This record gives sequence, structure tokens and C-alpha cells, in this order.
Amino acid sequence: MKILITGAAGFIGYHVSKALATRGDKVLGIDIMNAYYDVSLKEARLQQLQNGPGFTFIKGDIADQNCIDTIFAEHHDIDGIINLAAQAGVLDSLTDPYSYIHSNITGFVTLLERAKNLKNLKHFVYASSSSVYGANKKQPSAIEDRVDKPVSLYAVTKKSNELIAQTYSYLFRIPTTGLRFFTVYGPWGRPDMAAFIFAKNIFADKEIDVYNHGKMHRNFTYIDDAVQGVLAALDKPATPISEGEPPSAIYNIGSNRTENLMDFVSAIEQNIGKKARINLMPLQPGDVKESGADIEVTKKDLGFKPKTNMQEGIKHLINWYKAYYCSSQTEV
Repeated sequence: MKILITGAAGFIGYHVSKALATRGDKVLGIDIMNAYYDVSLKEARLQQLQNGPGFTFIKGDIADQNCIDTIFAEHHDIDGIINLAAQAGVLDSLTDPYSYIHSNITGFVTLLERAKNLKNLKHFVYASSSSVYGANKKQPSAIEDRVDKPVSLYAVTKKSNELIAQTYSYLFRIPTTGLRFFTVYGPWGRPDMAAFIFAKNIFADKEIDVYNHGKMHRNFTYIDDAVQGVLAALDKPATPISEGEPPSAIYNIGSNRTENLMDFVSAIEQNIGKKARINLMPLQPGDVKESGADIEVTKKDLGFKPKTNMQEGIKHLINWYKAYYCSSQTEV
């Protein structure tokens, strides 16, 4: 198949692109390569992909209509789209809302508006987020739970994606599947996420900020398990639940258990061989105390089977960090 992946130089996008190319698919990657975090890390991921077979890269903005028109005119035989491009991060959405609307809303609509004319398109898969569950008290979160209590603009954009996708599925019969990712971590991860920040600061003997005084729980999802979920979703185009319904679906992509944040910190300490200097902080605006995934529907429908426990996942992350940053003296 020929698969268009947006955000291909991003954390999840890199790993998904690599997995698809490895299994023999033709991968067309697009990424704007913005400076939200260290561009050199994105470039290093991209170099890895370009050194392998089956991957073609286009630098571009998914919200740029001319750019997307040009891509689809040249690659009208695209079989699947995986939209992972987005302005990420909960906190920054409080200070730079316009970039979130540009990428996460305008870009999303631009892709779907063009995708509806692709004759070969079998499935449009896109990244949603566990943040859509917002201030819900019920844990773990299930896909049938209400998601009308967002606590960040980022969460609003992701819930909007789900509604927009469902509408395009209804109007144009495009099979769409949204994936609500739960705290994905692992090698080549994002420098703005907790696992990376904790590792970086512990190595440098700097304090780590731990919010809500450490009283937080997360469903930490190792990157290989997240990739398994993306490919399983892509390979099973959404179908209508009943006659007259749109061919759209939503799934949680998480691990088998929810972990205490302090246990996550402890696992990083153990793998680095150094104790963290912990600065306990109050809960941040837009953040939630607990985020757990009910993945029973994902298991049933997609055969999703997360395999990597937290201790093993952290070991892989720290080994990569040492090799990439400590051995090569790459600037963090």
C-alpha cells in the first residue's frame, strides 16, 4: 500500500513510518519541521528513515492548501492516510492558541477536504489524545465516556478532530479512525515530555519538577505498543455500527496498567544509576491528576496487545538516551 503519514519526523510518526516501510509499504512522509522542540532530533529521525527503503519525504504544512493539492495531484494513488501532525503539548496551548488552531483544526480539515477525492483511499487514521477525557472522575477512561469537560485548548482541538472526522465519514463515506493515545514514551521521544525531561535532568544532576506533589497516575504507553495499535487500526478500516451510521471509530491506545508517577521516576533513577533531585510542585493548569486507559474494545476489535511493561520500556529509553546524547555528546 502507499501510505501518507503526516508528522513523519515526529516521535510517533518516525516509528510508524519505519514500521510501515519495514513491512513493505510505500511511505510518503510530510512534516513542517517546526522548532517546537529541537529540530536536530527531527532531522536525525528523518535521516534514519531516508537511509532505509520505501520512504519519501516532503517538507510541508498540512494547513497549506496548495501544498496538499500538489501532493495529492502527484500521489493520487494513496491507499491510506495516517495524520499524526499536530501542535502538541497541553501547556503551550494556553499561551499560543493560534498555532493549535492552525495545525490541529485547519490542517485537519484541509487533509480531509482533499482526501474525500482520493479514489483509492481505504482509511483515514488520525491521532486523538487521552486529554479529551479532561476532568472526568471515572477511571479508567473508556471510549463511551463523556468528553465534554476539557481542561485545555489542546484537548478541545483533539475532540474537534473526532467530530470533524465523523462528519466527513457521514457525508463522504470516508472510513476514519481516531486513536486516543495515552502518554507515549520511548527511544527518540519528545524532549518536552516528562520521561525525556526527567532523564535529561537526572543525568545532568539538575532538579526535576514533579507536579501535584507526585500524587499523579498515568497510563504510560511504550512506543512499540503504540505503533502496533496504529498499524492494527490502519489495517482494519472503520465500518458503520449500523445502517445509516458513518464508517468511523475511536479507540484508546494505552498500556495494561496505570502507574504512579513516582514509580516512573524511580524506574528512571534505577536505569541511570543516580537519584533524582525532586522539586515537588502544585498541579499545572490544564493538567489532570489521573489518566488511565480502558483498552478492552481496542483489544477486541483490533487484536491490540501491549507487551512492554514500564520497567522494560524505561530501560530501552535510557539505553537510547545514553547512546544518542551521552556517547555522541549531542547537544540537548
